[in-house]
Amino acid sequence: MSDAFARCYLLVFGQLAVGGFMALSAPPFHDIERGFFKSTASVYLAAALATFAGLLTLALEATSPGWQRWFEVGTWAAFCVSGAVYVASLWGEAVALRARAFTVTLLTGVIAATVSAEMYRLAGVLSLETILYPLNLLLASLCLGAVATGMMLGHWYLIDTGLPIEPLVRIFRLFVAALALQAGAGVTSLLLLWFLGAPATLQQLHLLFDDHLVLLAARVATAPLAAAGLAWMIWRTLLVPQTMAATGLFYIATLSVIVGELLGRFILFRTSLPL
Repeated sequence: MSDAFARCYLLVFGQLAVGGFMALSAPPFHDIERGFFKSTASVYLAAALATFAGLLTLALEATSPGWQRWFEVGTWAAFCVSGAVYVASLWGEAVALRARAFTVTLLTGVIAATVSAEMYRLAGVLSLETILYPLNLLLASLCLGAVATGMMLGHWYLIDTGLPIEPLVRIFRLFVAALALQAGAGVTSLLLLWFLGAPATLQQLHLLFDDHLVLLAARVATAPLAAAGLAWMIWRTLLVPQTMAATGLFYIATLSVIVGELLGRFILFRTSLPL
């Protein structure tokens, strides 16, 4: 597809949106001022809208996009609508609506990310790739969303100076868990696809190791390796505790994870592999 490059990089915005809403379930809602959730959820909604607008534009400009492309656009539209309802509910006291909207937002986000991941699968539906592609994308989304939420929560400590350290520790632990799961899933996926993948996938694996090994090394070096080192530094500052220093490190970690995802999406563009 001529627009494959653009579609791959639009996924980074989608990952931020899906993973961000996932990560918002970690901080205790009633222990933090509503303004944090309003501002942070609005950022993730903007990322979701950017993903939807980009995919819609590319589908409209395509010669023959096919029903799969329109189905993908539809899932992101549903995610945007449910996310908008949740964000709007934060300005009111409709507790039941807010809870339902958040649940639907998480569900539609997972569906949208899964559909987008499956668009790059080279094997058939009844294959290992059907599970591994969305799994890797969702874990990467959670990692990106968790570190971004940690950065934004850290900034909130400048506004609410009396906020206890526990919410930031909780989102940090989510980030570390997501980073570890993403790294483990990536290594496991490479091994499984090497031995059990479809012929077309195996061909792309040879392409990855023959022609794009430096690209793969750069991806691993930025996230998970550099991100893991920054996570250790964040943990040391949280033990002090020093929220300002931790926030600065969260900022650098966010940049590291974003660069890693950009490199991962370039690998996806070159090889159709979910790394």
